[in-house]
Amino acid sequence: MMEHYDVIIVGGGITGAGTARDCAMRGLSTLLVERYDFTSGATGRNHGLMHSGARYAVTDNESAAECMRENLILRHIARHCVEETDGLFISLPDDDLEYQSTLVAACRRAGIRADVISPEEAKAIEPVVNPELIGAVRVPDCSIDPFSLTTANVIDARRHGARTLTYHEVVEVLLDGTRVVGVKLRDNNNGALSTVYCDILINAAGIWGTLIARMAGVKVGMLPAKGALLIFANRLNNMVINRCRQPSNADILVPDDTVCVLGTTSNRVPLDTIDDMHVTPEEIDILLRDGAHLVPRLATARILRAYAGVRPLVADDDDPTGRSISRGIVLLDHATRDGLDGFITITGGKMMTYRLMAEKATSLACQKLGRNVECSTASLPLPGSEVNLADSGNGPRYTITMNKAAQERHGTLTAEISEATGMENRLVCECERVTVGEVKFAIEKLGVRNLTNLRRRTRVGMGPCQGKMCAIRAASLLCHNGGVDSRQSLADLARFVDERWKGMRPVAWGSTLSEAQLTQMIYNGLCGINDKNFPLK
Repeated sequence: MMEHYDVIIVGGGITGAGTARDCAMRGLSTLLVERYDFTSGATGRNHGLMHSGARYAVTDNESAAECMRENLILRHIARHCVEETDGLFISLPDDDLEYQSTLVAACRRAGIRADVISPEEAKAIEPVVNPELIGAVRVPDCSIDPFSLTTANVIDARRHGARTLTYHEVVEVLLDGTRVVGVKLRDNNNGALSTVYCDILINAAGIWGTLIARMAGVKVGMLPAKGALLIFANRLNNMVINRCRQPSNADILVPDDTVCVLGTTSNRVPLDTIDDMHVTPEEIDILLRDGAHLVPRLATARILRAYAGVRPLVADDDDPTGRSISRGIVLLDHATRDGLDGFITITGGKMMTYRLMAEKATSLACQKLGRNVECSTASLPLPGSEVNLADSGNGPRYTITMNKAAQERHGTLTAEISEATGMENRLVCECERVTVGEVKFAIEKLGVRNLTNLRRRTRVGMGPCQGKMCAIRAASLLCHNGGVDSRQSLADLARFVDERWKGMRPVAWGSTLSEAQLTQMIYNGLCGINDKNFPLK
């Protein structure tokens, strides 16, 4: 590893990955460090909504306009990560129908298409919507895969020369007087310490960024706002469905691949709890009760799991929910703000505006380094989206269902997945149609070293069975193709099944509980991973 870089970026979520891509594309020697795996923080714990900006148009028109501009850019540069669903904002009998006019006017000020349609038309194009609706507005919302999006940014950053380190945690920010000069890292796999130096340190760690700033001796006031979400076993809706009112609990249902995601609550939580988020029974009750007003079928639909993320809201505010705080981008130059040279924080915003956040942070870094290089991330497609495979006759074509699914995840990169043998075409995960060839591709090209990495790169274990039938097959492939010995593989399998159970536990009733019990029988009774060597918590 090099000892000195132009830029070191802390945080392997979508903002950090996007910033690494932009820095590398502008010719800066770049190191991206992440304490765990890519997307292990807030990026991997959202509802996958690609905002049109309509949701914030009334309360934060400037942020809404940013969302719409970035929405159009991502449809071009990240098309393999995007499903262009469109969205509905529906008004129910207990909503103020006047808010619909307020929303439409605000959307149009922000440059967002907002078409008022009749309740009858809304029910025709989205049959699961509450039939009692009294108004509807159609907007250009989409769904987006945050895992594929982050992976594509990391791949492109590496192609342009960036170095990336996962499972390396910043334990100290190094100072030389009033200047940041580097960081000390701990390898979270083996505890080894190393030191790397830089001209500019970019703090892109989301809510954890306040802790990085604290190491540098400066304060970034952040409000950790916890949001709980539910994943349902089937895709009930084809469009994003929003409640046409001020943002509140359980007012958005996002179609996500073969499932749908209901969100979200919002509650302020202590900073020392952000690494251990648990969904409470009260949050489940709120989501189910209010979500059933949006789509009545949610009341009886099978729930796969519950999870929670933490929004990085920048404010010193007494709002207990954080909903009144702007979701705007916050770029802090600590040289002008705190007298600390060589340190930048980029935070706030949303996944939707990650590319713009990266552009702002990189432009400031270039200015400080005396590099006059224009940003090109808005025009150059990400790896996987170089061509539109749906429209082009030049891209790879597959006749088997599983590689069509892989193509949706990896776009043009699917051409690198081997189909040379019948074995490589066999399914590892039936729910998500992941083949042996795709698992090998993820190991060789996408930095997969354990089952959790594999889940984030391929969706193994994210379908209705939640890893019940596929995790052991995937563990075997990692053992044989990823250089993992059998004891490590069994321990990894135990951790993976345990993590799947943590998400099922808050909703463990009915069919969900039955599925969990069957999983326990398979892995405890058949695989023996619940013995003293591989205990499940």
